[in-house]
Amino acid sequence: MKAGIVNERSPMVELQNVSKRFGNVLAVKTASFTLLKESVLTILGPSGCGKTTLLRMIAGFDVPTSGEIFIHGKPVSSMPPHQRSIGMVFQKLALFPHMSAAENIAYPLKMRRFDPKTIPDLVDRYLGIVRLTGMGKRRIHQLSGGQQQRVAIARALVFSPDLLLLDEPLSALDKKLREEMQLEFRQIQQELGVTTINVTHDQREALVMSDEIIVMADGVIQQTADPIRLYREPSNRFVANFIGLTSLLTGQVADIRGADVEILIGSIALKGRTSENGLVRGSAAECAVRAEQVRIFRTGDHSAVFDNVYEGVVDQKIFEGDRMVYQIRCPALGDAVVFAFDHDPTYHTFHQKGETVGIGWNARDMFVYACSDTQVKQKGGSL
Repeated sequence: MKAGIVNERSPMVELQNVSKRFGNVLAVKTASFTLLKESVLTILGPSGCGKTTLLRMIAGFDVPTSGEIFIHGKPVSSMPPHQRSIGMVFQKLALFPHMSAAENIAYPLKMRRFDPKTIPDLVDRYLGIVRLTGMGKRRIHQLSGGQQQRVAIARALVFSPDLLLLDEPLSALDKKLREEMQLEFRQIQQELGVTTINVTHDQREALVMSDEIIVMADGVIQQTADPIRLYREPSNRFVANFIGLTSLLTGQVADIRGADVEILIGSIALKGRTSENGLVRGSAAECAVRAEQVRIFRTGDHSAVFDNVYEGVVDQKIFEGDRMVYQIRCPALGDAVVFAFDHDPTYHTFHQKGETVGIGWNARDMFVYACSDTQVKQKGGSL
């Protein structure tokens, strides 16, 4: 797709059972997905999960061991990178330090033999798009980290590629600038309508920038969903634990009726929900509840409004400015650890370390997954 809004919403990229092996290591295992035109897909996962290998195969730098990649419906596994009409922004940006910002942006146009008369106007246009009007003559070392980032984005977009690939280009920026650039890039992408695949380990970046997110672990796609569904309905334990701060509790299925489940931990039955078919009474299960869904209160207060209510002891509290994070140990749940947020720490009374408090959450907010019997003995982690 050329830059500019297009009404057609058809697949730009499709992967069919793509795998990549390096010696004895299977880095990517039978990955399949479809990406629509004008959309932003983020591949999210921890280091070593296979996300960059997947991106490199789409770019043409690595050839799949098996499976096929389609761009515009055409197989491209045997096509070299320069024939794929792909713009790419690398983690280290790879800008030419001896060139000005404008010369860096002009470089791909010259390599593609654009009419020299059209190049200055195109460069000026994209300097404007990335908010660098009037800064084209500056050398790279004269630009801030965020400005260099904008030059790299403009250089990747100036020749109107069909597809833009981002390989963790924001990871080197400080937190505030990184968050600003996430919003700016999203605005630029929506303005130009360029189809984009982004690779990152930053959860916020994935949620902010994406129309769809793929979560990977150990070379396998764990879940593909839009940001809201991914966050609210994680398909398995890994996704639930990887995104957000999550408490994991292990036990056994006491009762199951459709999607409603009761899990026995110690002598306590917790209520939750599941989308899995493999859960049966007596089987091992693991529960995941996000910290923002857990409410912390004085013992005896507000207990009636929650499906699951217990007492716990504050082991740790961490002030993060906009919220207080509590780590609470629950004797009734076999000393399992539960995390809770207080999003109004300025006005709420702080709970002190060692204090006994009430905690509660609703059944709809606790996801239940099948697990091995050995996991039943595991405890929660610590901050």
